Amino acid sequence: MEEKGVLIVDDELQSRALIRKLITIYFPHCSIQEASDLETAEVLIHSFNPDLVFLDIQFKGETGFDLLDRLSDISFSLIFTTAHSEFAIKAFKYSALDYLLKPIDIDEFQTAVSKALSKPNPTPIQADQIHFIRQFKSGPDLPDKLSIPTVDGFLFVTISDIIYCHSLGNYTEIYLSKNQKILSSRTLGSFQELLQQHSFYRVHRSFLVNLAHVTMYKKKDGGLLVMDSGDEIEISRANRDHFLKIMTG
Repeated sequence: MEEKGVLIVDDELQSRALIRKLITIYFPHCSIQEASDLETAEVLIHSFNPDLVFLDIQFKGETGFDLLDRLSDISFSLIFTTAHSEFAIKAFKYSALDYLLKPIDIDEFQTAVSKALSKPNPTPIQADQIHFIRQFKSGPDLPDKLSIPTVDGFLFVTISDIIYCHSLGNYTEIYLSKNQKILSSRTLGSFQELLQQHSFYRVHRSFLVNLAHVTMYKKKDGGLLVMDSGDEIEISRANRDHFLKIMTG
């Protein structure tokens, strides 16, 4: 098996030691380097040329994002590591960046590393993805944009422009204003988790709608919603009464 290079960037010795141990046990074909500060990490990224970098978020007076800002090119897979935080979890889900929560779960670790090392060409990190994380650091306000993973990379959309989402198995079609449509590799359940605080409602097992874009409710056929795009969305009988209560007060 081809040898892979892994760089662990964390100012906590115990955290670096744990990741090193797990890599050694589950991915023995990897060579490992460590950095306890961002300056050393930057040097090793250029000299060691890692395939995968574990990057902690918090450093003394700096963040892991400051390291990324210094790099002109990110040609490696990246897994952020962070202490458990509700806002941190939301931030990474909005940004579609890979992350592991401390204390690290072994199964999640194996899944994340296997995924990262299997990428022939890591998807470049976009500035908007980092922006989402920084936005959450300043407080719990909800972001106004969402990073949507697609087969080609990521698209960044304004949440208020999303009219509705339609499930296609493990994929989701996102219908936007101005007759735009995106096919995402996220499930509808993932979008529901991210968007429910933005007045999105799961009206059917296959549909998640933005209530701001609903213009009419039709009683026929068990219940249909007319969106401002003109599309009609079926509402399930199980959700109909609760939906009408929300919309009519």
